[in-house]
Amino acid sequence: MTWLNMKGPYKLTAEKIDEVVTRKSPGNYALGKMVKISFAVSYVGRSDDDLNSQLKYWAGKTDKYEYFSFSYATSPKDAFEKECKNYHDFGGSERLDNNQHPQRPEGKDWRCPLCDVFD
Repeated sequence: MTWLNMKGPYKLTAEKIDEVVTRKSPGNYALGKMVKISFAVSYVGRSDDDLNSQLKYWAGKTDKYEYFSFSYATSPKDAFEKECKNYHDFGGSERLDNNQHPQRPEGKDWRCPLCDVFD
């Protein structure tokens, strides 16, 4: 079974985001729905600097994502590497709504820890 190593899932609302994502920090998130008692992940993402704001971008944007899970990251690079791992663990663009592999921040030469997309 694939494991996110994140807190949640929580209802994807601005109020819940403010309640549980209390630090301005880089971090990772997963978006999806509850199916019976399981969190069905449909999208994985990251923020390089403000996870709370990035999650609020998604709140109310679409009915497709009703819940979120999250984790703080120690750095933008840590967030990038975890996003890559989550992307691959959950089946990439074939199973997720993510259209492409996670992108590096502009000006960074970081590599995906699991594939050679940036070679």
